[in-house]
Amino acid sequence: MFERFTHAAREVVVRAKIEARDLGQAPVDTEHVLLALLSDPAGPIASAPALRGKGVDAAFVRSEIIRRAGSSATGAAAVADPDDADREALKAIGIDLDAVRRAIEENFGPGALNLPRPASSKRKGFMRRFYGSGHSPFSDRNKKILELSLREAIRLKHNFIAPEHLMLGLVREGRGLGVQILTERGVDFDELRADVTRSLKSAAA
Repeated sequence: MFERFTHAAREVVVRAKIEARDLGQAPVDTEHVLLALLSDPAGPIASAPALRGKGVDAAFVRSEIIRRAGSSATGAAAVADPDDADREALKAIGIDLDAVRRAIEENFGPGALNLPRPASSKRKGFMRRFYGSGHSPFSDRNKKILELSLREAIRLKHNFIAPEHLMLGLVREGRGLGVQILTERGVDFDELRADVTRSLKSAAA
């Protein structure tokens, strides 16, 4: 499935993992994907009128995650770079981690990725670490979102998975903390789906 991901969608996957680590949380869950989807203020998700109109941005979602789940991240154990095994695992599916890091630091400032080093030193490859064992696996609910993003792409007759498909998958799953945060903020999901679908059609035109 990952071979269908656009560069931007792959960056969302990486960013979700980074956000979870930054907050000292595991597993990587729906709220971290939502936060990653909103991390680019000019991106198709952050600029969706259904979210903008309700004041939903990365800062708001991050504060809601911390309010609900807390954060155990500490600066003392921070490291600047993930190890070489992480870089190689991501490279295998076409993600240039160094380029992602540069883009994040351009948007969020130097040192934005000074993250706690995970306790586990075992590396079992990208798929296993994101889907199962390892220090920050994807939750079962997040795995479902990835599956649903593929179904949304098929429904729309797209042969790729973009960030918009991930957002549609998150909304379609409908029960994770990411959706709860949006629901309590009063986001209209029909409007959000329409916004995201329009964005996909514009990109394909």
